[in-house]
Amino acid sequence: MAVETADYYDVVIVGAGLAGLSLARQLLLCSDKKILLLEKRPEVPSPRQKVGEATVQLSGYYFSKVLDLEEHLLREHFLKYNLRFYWKVAGRENRCYEDYSQCYIRPVSNIAGYQLNRNKLEAELLRLNIESPNFCFCAPVTGLSVSLSETGPHSLQFQTGARERSVQAGWVVDTSGRGKLLTKRLTLARRSPIRHGASFLWVDGLVNIEKLTDRSPREIRLRRDRTVTGHLPVWLATNHFVGEGFWFWVIPLQGKTSLGLVYDNTLFPGERVDTPQKLIAWACREFPLFTRDLPHRKILDYGGFRDFSYDCVQTIDAGRWALSGEAGRFSDPLYSPGGDLISLYNTLITDAILTTDAAALADKVRLYEQAMRALYEAYVPSYAVSYDVLGDQEAFALKYTWELTVYFAFFVFPFINDLFTDRRFLQLLLGKLSRLGRINSNLHSFISAYYQWKKTERQPAREQVYHDFTAIEALRRAETTFYKIGVSAEEANGILDEQMANLKELARFIVAHVCSMVLSDERILTDRSFIESIDLRNFRFDPDEMRGRYARSCGAGGRYEWSFDPLVLSCFRTQPEPAAQEVSSG
Repeated sequence: MAVETADYYDVVIVGAGLAGLSLARQLLLCSDKKILLLEKRPEVPSPRQKVGEATVQLSGYYFSKVLDLEEHLLREHFLKYNLRFYWKVAGRENRCYEDYSQCYIRPVSNIAGYQLNRNKLEAELLRLNIESPNFCFCAPVTGLSVSLSETGPHSLQFQTGARERSVQAGWVVDTSGRGKLLTKRLTLARRSPIRHGASFLWVDGLVNIEKLTDRSPREIRLRRDRTVTGHLPVWLATNHFVGEGFWFWVIPLQGKTSLGLVYDNTLFPGERVDTPQKLIAWACREFPLFTRDLPHRKILDYGGFRDFSYDCVQTIDAGRWALSGEAGRFSDPLYSPGGDLISLYNTLITDAILTTDAAALADKVRLYEQAMRALYEAYVPSYAVSYDVLGDQEAFALKYTWELTVYFAFFVFPFINDLFTDRRFLQLLLGKLSRLGRINSNLHSFISAYYQWKKTERQPAREQVYHDFTAIEALRRAETTFYKIGVSAEEANGILDEQMANLKELARFIVAHVCSMVLSDERILTDRSFIESIDLRNFRFDPDEMRGRYARSCGAGGRYEWSFDPLVLSCFRTQPEPAAQEVSSG
């Protein structure tokens, strides 16, 4: 498709994927800027099925509320029922759904997420953008070159059909994905510490994992575990079947199901799953319940990446250029952060584009680049340090409860209050994230080391465990920020101070819980001297150090009072407690 272009545009966006189409929509909704969107592909969306379907709270809010797509999302896509995780149970065939241990959040989130058919969503975004007289779209374009100017308009040359075109632009935003137009042009690529791959496919129809069982429909309805798991359709969740360093997703779309494996390249050889047939065969071997379904499904499309994580030196500049989406940074699809990064970056880029004063723009851009890097780097330890923890339900429950508590309070809450473009608040937020960073990094290393210790020192569980992440009160408290809307920067700062205290208590609890498991003594969880000796700025996993410290402090300081039940994770406590004198003897 080619549309006649003018000579000058306020913004030229390169790449008509989700990031570029969303940015154009956001600018059209909040300004009268003239926008040109360039795309090298002849068809948008692509005739191939696009991966990256799941949203979480931040991106769900962005697409539905900020981009005003709520009706489309509810009509054409599935409402998402949180994330659920499944582990095989030792000593079982694991041929049935009920054989697996589970972690989940039972209530539906107050901020809706969606399971997206990317092709449908991108087609709708393009349709809405084209309706605006301020929007121009050209595809396919070839021979694109960009000349960035320090002072005047930028220049772009390209060919569409048989015509050579030359346009000028106030801003150039690269959303070209893995094409990375500006990243290559400006030598901005930076190696990410995350080295993961993915293999994925789509099959016809709905893969309803709850029906992968020998039980009758009546028995499925009346399963006793519904007391804790609830009645909502589990197939609406992003369902993760997990093991050490990998996870296999099952995501419903209208009329089809997305299936895929993400794996740590250092632990999992990608050639095991480099064809759709190999991927299905692997899934059926690793998680035998899928033998009931996947071999009989029609494969609709397939894709994969051997290495998909990207970092970047810089993503926005006072010289009026920026990067968004995979053209800049991408971490890992676990927890679906790709849409979140698009939402955050597009929001900051939009505000920068609407800033007309050069001095104010320079100040904003410095702060926004700092924020963009900090928000990306906050994700990195989750994927580069503790990915192995996927292999153990208890260790992962600790990891994810921490991550989700940080996410709800420090990512979602400011975003739904339009605070990321409040410069004074953003400076306060970055200061808090910096103080939190050391705890975050240490905690991921600590939990990973605990998992590795468990592999040799503990037998795997032989009974199912059902755990709701919100059983730990700290996560519930973070979720209450979803109901605090229209707050000022000062009020938000106070709320985040409360959440920082909440996170510190959670971090202290995680360390104390692990120590109590390693030493097989629940009393550690209420030992004031031991718990107050935990230094959140400097801690590591060392069983001998734990043992010695507990021997020195055992019972001496009285009882430590938590703000929540410290025995909330007793479902994971399978080892008998040793006698008191055995612990105190060191």
